[in-house]
Amino acid sequence: MTESTKKPVIFSGMQPSGALTLGSFLGALKNWVALSEEYDCYYCIVDLHAITTRQEPADLRRRCLEQIAQYIACGLDPAKNTLFIQSHVPAHSELGWILNCYTMFGELSRMTQFKDKSARNTDNINAGLFTYPALMAADILLYQANLVPVGDDQRQHVELARDIATRFNGVHGDVFTIPEAFIPKTTEGARVMSLADPTRKMSKSEPTGGCVYLMDKPETILKSFKRAVTDSDAEVRYDIKEKPGVSNLMSIYSSTTGKSFETIEAEFAGQGYGAFKEAVGESVIERFRPIREQAEALLQDKTYLTQVYTEAANHAAYTANKTLRKVQKKLGFVAK
Repeated sequence: MTESTKKPVIFSGMQPSGALTLGSFLGALKNWVALSEEYDCYYCIVDLHAITTRQEPADLRRRCLEQIAQYIACGLDPAKNTLFIQSHVPAHSELGWILNCYTMFGELSRMTQFKDKSARNTDNINAGLFTYPALMAADILLYQANLVPVGDDQRQHVELARDIATRFNGVHGDVFTIPEAFIPKTTEGARVMSLADPTRKMSKSEPTGGCVYLMDKPETILKSFKRAVTDSDAEVRYDIKEKPGVSNLMSIYSSTTGKSFETIEAEFAGQGYGAFKEAVGESVIERFRPIREQAEALLQDKTYLTQVYTEAANHAAYTANKTLRKVQKKLGFVAK
């Protein structure tokens, strides 16, 4: 492949700190699948980021394997996407330390997620929690990524990666590609809110009932939607300010069925919320059913999963090490 025909590069990753959610699927995975033909895609399970909070080792190992299986089951073809585990490519840690030395204390202290996570983990405000945006910059810059698919809550980190890359390039010449945050053109469903509190984003750390997980059983999914917070007037109408709960459910239903908000409003006119909630739940069940079944089958074939993430890590390492060697040479490190 020549430079003129080389595909632009995309990098993104998810932490294996909990099971993948409906929000993970609609906000990220669904969009990742659509990018496979047009871009050279690196999708990483960021286990190094996960340990900024305490993890049970056996659970972390299990979730990494589950996440690889779920990536594939969601439609990410290993032949078209590089699906790897972050800690299997040591260049991430090596460049992460180097970029710590090109990241300002004030920049890190302004990161919104550090403030939020510190407030939730007051007994473990560690240095990794503070400096992990530099590691995230390394994740992106190692692959000379052009685009980074993110939600609004991660845009600040991509901006910091751009600042770090620009600073390094300013001192050492043209080393890093300056990445751009990539927000999907279709925004419906991109930000899925909690079913228990529709003013908050759906999160892996949600209390029971607020979050729907990719591998949930059908009866669990339906129960969660039947309990979803709405309002008292029983009208299915999209109004994000006045009716956040109903609007969230409409966004989910639209994303899983392809129906417009106008069609949904007409479909449930005069029916109240009971029928609407059940329909949303059933649409999610049917969307997740083949994913759950395929993921469960893949998890029975550990040999195949090991082959996928090992070959992907080797490919990722080849690309990452080229960037790392260039950086080390610019810094004056003695060649091995």
